[in-house]
Amino acid sequence: RDAVVVTLLLELGLRVGELCALRVESFAGDLVKVQRRKVDKVQTHRLTPDALAAVQRWLATDAPKTGPLLRGSRKGGSLTHAGLTERAAYDVVQRCGAAIGVDDLSPHDLRHTWATRAASSSNVFALRDAGGWASLDMPNRYVAANAIANEGIKLRY
Repeated sequence: RDAVVVTLLLELGLRVGELCALRVESFAGDLVKVQRRKVDKVQTHRLTPDALAAVQRWLATDAPKTGPLLRGSRKGGSLTHAGLTERAAYDVVQRCGAAIGVDDLSPHDLRHTWATRAASSSNVFALRDAGGWASLDMPNRYVAANAIANEGIKLRY
């Protein structure tokens, strides 16, 4: 479960609430439907190979057959049948971060990392859409200025 949490946040740039709202039924092959409540959209995303592998492992082992994709856990670590809360997802990310020496890692840090990585190889419109933003204000924060100002510009004649 923890691999699914971290991988989907880091490789799809999901908000923690979007992650926790995922259902088993949201997945079909390498596609996932994401409820973007903040901007009132439903989007289809293609899973990266790592995200697909993590989801497939989870679905083949401890995932419920239907309903919320991610299960919560008790203090001892055993999984519950209830869905994962946003607070619990934050705890998962913080624990995973601590395990690799990163203190105070949050789900939003993973979204920020995704956006920064995606901005280096994506146009701002694709970044806006994939990140589930309603305007260009947020994605523009991640886009670095080109060293050559007109790099990547293609004119049609």
